[in-house]
Amino acid sequence: MKNAVYAQSGGVTAVINASAYGTIVAAFGSRDIARVFAGVNGIKGILNEELFDLTDEKRSEIERIPYTPGAVFGSCRTKLEKDEDFERLFKVFDAHSIGYFFYNGGNDSMDTAYKIHRKAIEMNFPLRVVGVPKTVDNDLLLTDHCPGYGSAAKFTAISIREATRDLKSMYSDSTKVFIMESMGRHAGWLAASAALAGIDQLQGPQIILLPEVAFNPETFLRRIEEVIKTDGYCSIVASEALKGSDGNYLSTAGYYDAFGNVQLGKIGQYLERLVRESLKCKVHVALPDYLQRSSRHIASLIDWQEAVEVGAFAVKEAVRGKSGFMVSIERTCDRPYLKELECVDLSQVANGTKSLPESFISEDGFYVSDSFLSYALPLIQGEAPNLFLHGLPIYENMAKIKVRKKL
Repeated sequence: MKNAVYAQSGGVTAVINASAYGTIVAAFGSRDIARVFAGVNGIKGILNEELFDLTDEKRSEIERIPYTPGAVFGSCRTKLEKDEDFERLFKVFDAHSIGYFFYNGGNDSMDTAYKIHRKAIEMNFPLRVVGVPKTVDNDLLLTDHCPGYGSAAKFTAISIREATRDLKSMYSDSTKVFIMESMGRHAGWLAASAALAGIDQLQGPQIILLPEVAFNPETFLRRIEEVIKTDGYCSIVASEALKGSDGNYLSTAGYYDAFGNVQLGKIGQYLERLVRESLKCKVHVALPDYLQRSSRHIASLIDWQEAVEVGAFAVKEAVRGKSGFMVSIERTCDRPYLKELECVDLSQVANGTKSLPESFISEDGFYVSDSFLSYALPLIQGEAPNLFLHGLPIYENMAKIKVRKKL
């Protein structure tokens, strides 16, 4: 019997710990897995031989994991590149009899998992590597959607619906334009989810700016004027990754992460200046930022359940002998919403980006189509349960005892 290690990577989601729970509990229940470890701060901790031994944790605390935001074992954005990194990693795997590696993350994490899988084959090292998907950006290839997206979409839709109600009540002699900046990395999935606020004839944004549509300032300003003339106010959601006609980002924070990804941001401020100086009206900007991806208290029930399922499925397929795959969600029906879980090759997922398809974007480029609403609506259904004490949510409080180092 071999041990298993689970680790978290990249930006968190409201349900990443639900996947942790699904993976860990399934590993506990497997006759093929001896002990279950967790990497401290993802692959970075494993390289440093920092592992939590979860096998003897109180089961009452394990049961609280899926109710907890953030990444319960810590995350990272560490990139494996050097030969010595892989040599060190496999020394740690060997020293602790690790035969299963479950990496819970997005695009770059799947690249890391693929590299480890490929290296294990080269070294003839008995290791089964599985990618457990998560990202609020919803941009992983070969899956209908990603765990984490539904909850972030739900938060986005609720936030802009409430903010638009606020704007509507104040526009007569105060703020005329409200802009909410949305995460989403290089794709418009999360910004597009704001359109869910407008279903059932309720208030939502009148304009959604997507990175898949080249930004034209003149056309944008004309659209705002048209909306204000009709409604008196204009509510806008803008993706952080907006690009101009030249293909360059309109606004960045000016630095890159370990994977070479430019840090996006401040598009809201860029648009605020443009609107205020051109239209001479009061503009307010909101930046949900971490709140958009970590708001566990309003997580989608469907998203939460699926996050648990993909973790458990990863273990099930790994102990059956599979390796080098990511768990994929294949939708089979919109109404009622039905799906199946499948395995897709990590080599086809690593470093790819799934953009919002043209069929999901309105003809004028300032909104989404009905097809997108049909796609996204099932993913925000239901409210994931919470644990409360004294009016506040409570989370896990595991002992998190580290494994004794051997190297």
